[in-house]
Amino acid sequence: MFAIDLGDGAELRPLEPWQGPEFLAHMDRARESVDPWIPWAGVSTDLSTASATLQRYADKMARDAGRLFGIWLGGTLVGGTMFVDFNAEGGTCEIGCWLEPAGTGRGLITKASARLIDWAIVDRGIYRVQWHCRPDNTASSNVARRLGMRIDGVLRGEYLYKGVRYDTEVWALIAPDWTPLPRG
Repeated sequence: MFAIDLGDGAELRPLEPWQGPEFLAHMDRARESVDPWIPWAGVSTDLSTASATLQRYADKMARDAGRLFGIWLGGTLVGGTMFVDFNAEGGTCEIGCWLEPAGTGRGLITKASARLIDWAIVDRGIYRVQWHCRPDNTASSNVARRLGMRIDGVLRGEYLYKGVRYDTEVWALIAPDWTPLPRG
């Protein structure tokens, strides 16, 4: 399996169904801080549902419609990034992320997301990369800014969480604005 070094003992690797037990342990640690932002955090509550979450992304990857990557810090899964949606033919994708408290403050999401953006634009020819987040998720909107994204607009009442509707900010980056990362 490949791993991308994110520095300071952190790695970005594919997150696959066979890693269900590790993913579940991570979700148990992360659920409280991740659930308001990531819809599947609250439903990945046992080995069956955690493995089903991973399988959904494996199925997306098989269709070239999405992908899921974990971030390991010192050998422990602490978060991840994903292509929520990937449309190579249309030249668009959406990136998402999550991180448990043990991984915060290290720039891991920014580094990992930059790798995904670089691969999408440089290797796959994606033109538009989107990032969706609630306006009250300032950590997420700060990552979008650091990645060079601009806010395109707000989808009012678009995100339903525990019976309450929340707005969703749509951030985007287009290929001509991206500076490719060094290779090697």
